[in-house]
Amino acid sequence: MNTPRSSSHLRSFATLCASFLLATPVFAQESSPAPAPEQHSILQLIWHGGPLTVLIWICLVLTSVTMVTFIIQNILYLRNDKLAPPPLFDSLKQTLASGNYQEAWEICKANRVYLANVLKAGLERLGRGKEAVQEGLAEHGLREAQILRTRNSYLSVIGVVAPMIGLLGTVIGMMRAFATLASSGIKDPSKLAANISEVLLATASGLFIAIPAFICYYIFRNRAQMVIVHADDKLNTLVQDIPYDELTGIRIGETFSPGVPGVAADAATSRKVSMALTTNCPVCNSAISPGITPCPHCQAALQWS
Repeated sequence: MNTPRSSSHLRSFATLCASFLLATPVFAQESSPAPAPEQHSILQLIWHGGPLTVLIWICLVLTSVTMVTFIIQNILYLRNDKLAPPPLFDSLKQTLASGNYQEAWEICKANRVYLANVLKAGLERLGRGKEAVQEGLAEHGLREAQILRTRNSYLSVIGVVAPMIGLLGTVIGMMRAFATLASSGIKDPSKLAANISEVLLATASGLFIAIPAFICYYIFRNRAQMVIVHADDKLNTLVQDIPYDELTGIRIGETFSPGVPGVAADAATSRKVSMALTTNCPVCNSAISPGITPCPHCQAALQWS
């Protein structure tokens, strides 16, 4: 038989269970995980940034394409067989050894590579002596080397400019992030997170372009120096056996002229020789033509030097 006290305990326990069952959906609703934030692709982030952000990303894409283009050009061109092709070297060596300097100039004109361009400038000064030829080789060698180094220096420029473009995108993204924070506070964290993602993406892209650009710049700078030294050695091999003293006055190039061996050419001096030259016989002092013996007047035997 239940006492009044035990009945009171049973009623309290039933009330507690009912309260727990009624509160369970509320606790479940409060403890349920928050919905996952909406994911955006890279293109959506770029497009969400507005026209200025799109323009910055276009600049980054063009910069990366330019970097890849210069890297491929340097890989294909900075080689020994490109600056001084072995078939061209053998042809020029054979031509110069046989004394066909104008033909060697024509070969250089037809082959627009480092070896041919520099040697062509030296052959055009061949009639002025060895020093003039060496000066021509040195001057045009520096010019051709500068062209190679200029193509490679653009990689260094890209390595400097790319992070600056990314930094510009970073600043713009931070300005938009703080504007979102000022207008809506922290009520809409998704917009703030999207702007921060855009900031980090622009910075990372600039560095992603700059790092390989700088690495390739230093690699190709050293490579260019090595191939230039190799080509200069080939040039010195070609011109070391040229008989400069015997070629004084010769003109190689567009205005080809064989000149007079051993005599300096002078364009202002007439080379016409009269056919009526005469001299006097040392015996009878009569006028005679050079090379005639004996004298037609006194029949003396003459010895001409």
